[in-house]
Amino acid sequence: ALMQATDSLQPTDGLRPRTYRSLFGLLAATGLRISEALHLQTQDVDWVQGILTVRQTKFCKSRLVPLHLTALAALKQYVEDKERQLGLQKDGAFFVSDTGEALHDRTVHNTFEGLRTRLGWIARGGHASPRIHDIRHTFICRSLLECYRRNESPDHIMDAISTYVGHVKVSDTYWYLTATPELMTIAAQRFAQFVEGGTR
Repeated sequence: ALMQATDSLQPTDGLRPRTYRSLFGLLAATGLRISEALHLQTQDVDWVQGILTVRQTKFCKSRLVPLHLTALAALKQYVEDKERQLGLQKDGAFFVSDTGEALHDRTVHNTFEGLRTRLGWIARGGHASPRIHDIRHTFICRSLLECYRRNESPDHIMDAISTYVGHVKVSDTYWYLTATPELMTIAAQRFAQFVEGGTR
């Protein structure tokens, strides 16, 4: 819904709607911090290997982030849109405004807030309103949910998720978990199997 809502951003025939659709899509597909996405440079995307290089992020760490093929295809489409609008850009910020300038953090948050209001989103947690950062929380919860659905060990997958999202300690990743109805349901089912003598 958020990505679809970007189509209404003005000017609708400019680069802005496609920039925000691609930005929010990347956050949802990778769990990147918004600061990490905004600091991406054009040369940080390895199109052959399908990997993002996220440089000097929180705690001055860098990491490689493999992309799903669909995410890579969406980013390629965005680059083609940029080239049509602004000409070929071999370096500089990956996500840019209609004038080719890097997006500012406050501008992105203001745009998100406007879209959030238009969509009628309300908070269901401890914050007054849904935040961009909640997309990161959702990514981690959904990754764990997929692990449960595939009957994989949550201990192993949490190590992988923690590395992927750039946490220093796996306990930081556990902090992101929220008792969503989907997670609670599958956890209850697995606990029932354990009590009945089955596998966890």
